[in-house]
Amino acid sequence: MTGASRGIGRGIAIELARLGYALAINYATRREAAEECRKLCRQVRQGTDVATRQPVSGRADQPADSRAFFEIFQADISRAEDRARLLEGVRERFGWLDLLVNNAGVAPTVRTDILQASEESFDRVMGANLKGPYFLTQAVANSWVAHIAHLPAERRKPKIVNISSVSGYAVSVNRGEYCLSKAALSMMTRLFAVRLAEYGINVYEIRPGIVATDMTAPVKEYYERRLADGLTPIRRWGTPEDVGQAVAAIAEDRFPFSTGAVIDVDGGYHMHRL
Repeated sequence: MTGASRGIGRGIAIELARLGYALAINYATRREAAEECRKLCRQVRQGTDVATRQPVSGRADQPADSRAFFEIFQADISRAEDRARLLEGVRERFGWLDLLVNNAGVAPTVRTDILQASEESFDRVMGANLKGPYFLTQAVANSWVAHIAHLPAERRKPKIVNISSVSGYAVSVNRGEYCLSKAALSMMTRLFAVRLAEYGINVYEIRPGIVATDMTAPVKEYYERRLADGLTPIRRWGTPEDVGQAVAAIAEDRFPFSTGAVIDVDGGYHMHRL
């Protein structure tokens, strides 16, 4: 899972660990946050009685007790060499991937009106939020396609989950590059869903709303007021755990007849109201 060290990524990692899955925890710059995520994953795994199930990541011949391990991998997925190194490390440690979660993403360093936004910020945001997931998915998908015919019959087909945002359709003129990157990620989901359907590989988009993370901390007071005024029907902040539970449902194969689908985890924000 990319961008798993904190925020929504950490929430997803913890929920999957709670279910007994082994995880590849990717981070870009904050090793200490990744270590904390691994610590929390170990804690929830040790405190949960989990029924036997196939791991999200791991070798098919691993005994049940060896599934509960969590590895940390540093990589900036916007860089081709980092993506290659990440996949090499994950394959060496786990042997096979059953689930790719494209969660890594960045916001503009400074919120700037689109009339003054810089190319530097555009390139940074699009590289992390779109280019990285696009080519990482391409590489993983090609590996799956090359080997999927040889999977053991009892093993579930692999899946892809892309974490987008309501910003993919809700306009914020002071962070246009972020909105564009998330809108493009939605199209990327549908493209890969169509291309990979013949191999039984389903692709999903989870679209979080206003979630309490480091990214939204600078605008906390603004959203507190708007939520209190009814911005969303469910008048509270979303949590990383809310998103994690949606990913866990996909990992557990609860949507076998869905692909290219959007799962809104936004407190009802997506509903148009008069």
